[in-house]
Amino acid sequence: MGTDVIVVGLGSMGAATTHQLASRGIRVVGVDRYTPPHTNGAHAGGSRIIRLAYAEGAAYVPLLRRAYELWAEIEQASGADLLTPTGGLMLGRSNSSTVAGALASARIHGLAHELLDAAEIRRRFPVFAPDDDEVGLYEEVAGFVRPEATVGTLLDLAGRAGADLRYGVRVTGWSAGPGGVTVRTDEGELTAARLVLCPGAGAGELIADLNIPLRVERRVQHFWPVTDAGFALGRCPIWLWESAAGAVAYGFPGAEPAAGSGHRGLVVKTGVHVDPAGVPRSDLGPAEPAEAGRAAELLAPLLPALASAGQPDGTPCLYTLTPDEHFVVGRHPRHEAVTVAAGFSGHGFKFVPVIGEIVADLAQHGATRHDIDLFAPNRFEVPA
Repeated sequence: MGTDVIVVGLGSMGAATTHQLASRGIRVVGVDRYTPPHTNGAHAGGSRIIRLAYAEGAAYVPLLRRAYELWAEIEQASGADLLTPTGGLMLGRSNSSTVAGALASARIHGLAHELLDAAEIRRRFPVFAPDDDEVGLYEEVAGFVRPEATVGTLLDLAGRAGADLRYGVRVTGWSAGPGGVTVRTDEGELTAARLVLCPGAGAGELIADLNIPLRVERRVQHFWPVTDAGFALGRCPIWLWESAAGAVAYGFPGAEPAAGSGHRGLVVKTGVHVDPAGVPRSDLGPAEPAEAGRAAELLAPLLPALASAGQPDGTPCLYTLTPDEHFVVGRHPRHEAVTVAAGFSGHGFKFVPVIGEIVADLAQHGATRHDIDLFAPNRFEVPA
């Protein structure tokens, strides 16, 4: 019996795709140079935000609705605890993209939400200190998902459904022709009818023929020890904040510190999604004090309690960004047996289950019921 589909890359999107394919009875081989979940790409750090009122564009909302359904199905199938609702607060000036974009999505799709002025934000969530001219969009259904647990769960489900998962195998190239696809690895060649490429930060090598101007950038997630109970789960929502200077930061409710960390009280995770003054890096070296200092400086106006927090721990991850920061998902424009899922630009993890469904649809049927025109792989091609 031959292989129907090879999936290259078993991080978030590859794991979800492999699970979908195997669950449909398709003979699938998945390969990864590492053993996921791991810390060599985008899915490290313990938590990722999920929300419906999507500032990045109203076109994402139908996909998010389906993603929420699939998160629940995965939890039911596995018994794993992957999604925690906390409520979500999008903060900034009313004309900021974070607030205005979320509000537009909420209104276009009839999503339940509240608009809060600065005084109401301070009253309901005292850890925040917005300026008087800042507002917040609050939605109840927002929360966070657990990336490492998700990847591990999806791969476990895929293996149980019959997927052949091969870790520690480096892919060196691929080719496609009328007879199928060939994937070259450091352990020999693999052949199949179809190929799915979910290369993460390795996209520049494996989909170089698409000439997508991808860039890989380092982001550090900081974990701050705090004593203010206002950060506790149930009292503090997930949040995104766009400063007047254009920095975009995010954060989570506090969690109990890890055993052996030496911290007491709560640990609050924050990150900076866009830092206009930052210097781009693409390495995964240890977090540095200067990075924590820059994050503290950016967050001080909004979260004054961080000023008395101890030195944070830091976990780096890699964003693989497209020029427009929309995803790349679709059939390869020159090889219809090949499907690509890449460039998730730091906001893709919440979509993991639905991207897996879409990519499996494309690999199996060549089409999907979901609207993915926004993500066309050939949209960056320069006309001849």
